[in-house]
Amino acid sequence: MSPRIRSALLPAWVDRTMGIVFAARLCMSAARTIASVVTALYLVAAGFSAVEIGLLFLCVSLATAGMSACVGMASDRIGRKPFMVVVPLLAAGAAAVYAITPSHAPLFIAAAIGSFGRGAGAGGGNAGPYQPAESALVAEAVPVAARASAFSLLTFFSLLGALAGGLLAALAGDSRHLGAAAAAGAYRPAFVSASVLSAIAGLLALLLREPRSPRPEGAPGRRIRFPRRSWPALWRLSVTNAVNGVAMGVIGPFMSYWLYRRYGASAAAIGVLFALVNLGSLVSTMTAAPLARRLGTVRAIVAVRALAAVLLVPMALAPAFWMAGAVYFVRMVAQRVALPLRQSFVQDIADPSERAGVAGLSVIPAQATMAGSQVLAGYLFQEVALAAPFMVAAVAQCVTAVMYEWFFGSRARVATAKIKAK
Repeated sequence: MSPRIRSALLPAWVDRTMGIVFAARLCMSAARTIASVVTALYLVAAGFSAVEIGLLFLCVSLATAGMSACVGMASDRIGRKPFMVVVPLLAAGAAAVYAITPSHAPLFIAAAIGSFGRGAGAGGGNAGPYQPAESALVAEAVPVAARASAFSLLTFFSLLGALAGGLLAALAGDSRHLGAAAAAGAYRPAFVSASVLSAIAGLLALLLREPRSPRPEGAPGRRIRFPRRSWPALWRLSVTNAVNGVAMGVIGPFMSYWLYRRYGASAAAIGVLFALVNLGSLVSTMTAAPLARRLGTVRAIVAVRALAAVLLVPMALAPAFWMAGAVYFVRMVAQRVALPLRQSFVQDIADPSERAGVAGLSVIPAQATMAGSQVLAGYLFQEVALAAPFMVAAVAQCVTAVMYEWFFGSRARVATAKIKAK
């Protein structure tokens, strides 16, 4: 590509490092979207009940929380690159296990080690436990003024991967009424695709040349430390994420399961729906930076969360698949605007030497509440009503929108100034 064409298509800060990050995220997002479509359906065919699926997702959440925290704090000391290589390769191994056997014990173990199987609806923005390292690398690789735009473009490539992943998930076809052995064969192409894509993401990261990360004066270069300088921001992020984790846990991992139980949708139909959601989100996510400049980052995040909460009610009560899909489309296209804004905001309010640690530790409460709410969701789906988890999620997401405004709205500038002054 000539320099003139490149400058017309991409910002000046998109260098070799950012190109690799974008390519790896595209592959990883595609792999995780495939998992979010087919895993729950595969587990049903393998004989798992709704409660057992919730327990498997519980294991994945706990493992992901621990890995995210370790990746965050360790990558502040030893660098981002090792984790951007290893974590995708673990996911590749987990997908390979799912492609080989329907046995319960190996599926539980592989899911936990590879943070595999627990999707987030239509995917997009979901890179797994290495995301704290990735976010910190992006924050350090681009100018401060371009940070929101960089995360918007990262989300764009993530959604592009999720779009491809939704279409690849259709390789499973209509496998709703197959037994465990037959389902293993029907879903194998999808799991193999997820394994290959995850492996490519890890191998691409081998080519990274990460910038030197800032360190506090007098701190040992390789010592893993708790991010004390960023504590004012960290505890606020942790509380809001904990409440939001309830909403994420009761619906995100179960979207495919709910669409199958509620409307009898096949993996192919769900894959197409998710692909359409991600296609629409490709446009909406690029409005994140302009929206933040117009409303302010915190107000934009709060508005999107409130809208997402309200739309859960008509989606859960929709009488037909196409109606529920239409509401889901609008909700997810709007919600995706907040993804890059949240990532950029966390990097902005964290101490520069503790960015990955803050990003990793702040998700632990969310992973913990997601873990518990996934078991609760399994019970509600199985014993109460298919709409019940959505009502719980709507309330939780309304609460977290209010909390985000309370913690960061009027106090965001003050908190940021205090952190930067230390």
